[in-house]
Amino acid sequence: MRSLAQTFYLDSEFGTVQELPKAGCALENPYVYDAVAQDMKSMARQGLVEIVDERVSPVPDVPLVEHLAFRRVR
Repeated sequence: MRSLAQTFYLDSEFGTVQELPKAGCALENPYVYDAVAQDMKSMARQGLVEIVDERVSPVPDVPLVEHLAFRRVR
């Protein structure tokens, strides 16, 4: 079974900037969005994607990724 991050990765086109969607799917929940964003950042460390934009919530107690854009490189 694939994770949401793997699904977004496999559905993306090489070299095209993609944003993780927020509306209309499980990523509407900020904790789910952050978890998928963390998975995408792990894929970036593996050289599969490049993170091109990231915004983290300004709340210091629980800093969550609220926006992430990536480019598939491999």
